[in-house]
Amino acid sequence: MVSLMKRSVAELIGTFILVFFGTGAAIITLMISKGQTPPNSFNIGIGMLGGLGDWLAIGLAFGFAIAACIYGFGKISGCHINPAVTIALWSVKKFPSRDVAPYVVAQLIGAALASFTLAYIIGMGAVTTGGLGATAPFEGIGYFQAILAETIGTFLLMLAIMGVAVDREAPPGFAGLIIGLTVAGVITTLGNITGASLNPARTFGPYLGDLVLGGTNFWVFFPIYIIGPIVGAVLAAFVYNYLSEETV
Repeated sequence: MVSLMKRSVAELIGTFILVFFGTGAAIITLMISKGQTPPNSFNIGIGMLGGLGDWLAIGLAFGFAIAACIYGFGKISGCHINPAVTIALWSVKKFPSRDVAPYVVAQLIGAALASFTLAYIIGMGAVTTGGLGATAPFEGIGYFQAILAETIGTFLLMLAIMGVAVDREAPPGFAGLIIGLTVAGVITTLGNITGASLNPARTFGPYLGDLVLGGTNFWVFFPIYIIGPIVGAVLAAFVYNYLSEETV
């Protein structure tokens, strides 16, 4: 087995890639649309399809990045790149307790580094206009509605992970493609509801960057993106194990 240090570094790099390309797409979308008047307060999008087309593009950016990381780092660390996934796998005894904290810390560091790197490359417009791609509930979406949405979205993501990456009977070679497309699909639907984080680290990076660099303070919403993803992922792991158990 690869050492814990090397696996943690792989998690850090993988989460960096996820946040850099995924939230980077969100930042660029907001900067391109700066100055345009949206048709309503719920629509932040541009182009013929409005927000829906933008969320599809952002979702695909996340999905492609995740697929690349899974194919690149899957055999090294398992490519969790998400604290909710790590905790869910631990909860069903698919991941050792001693490795949980190093993985989560590495994921948080990778996400934070990605946000600061985006701010450096793009400039302060990434913070003031793009908000570093930070997630928050949209207008009319309550706190508990947002938690439920994140729970359902992460439940679907974790089901896909269990089925194509964790299950020993899964057909080889499809994990990156299926998991990436699942994330893209969930973001297309939930993006304009909660920002579709599905991942505490993905939200942590932009929140920390905004806090340090003078952007909007969204930390009041952080529990949404901890509770929803972790509950959804853990529930999915237990449901999958229950449904896949062979009966005598």
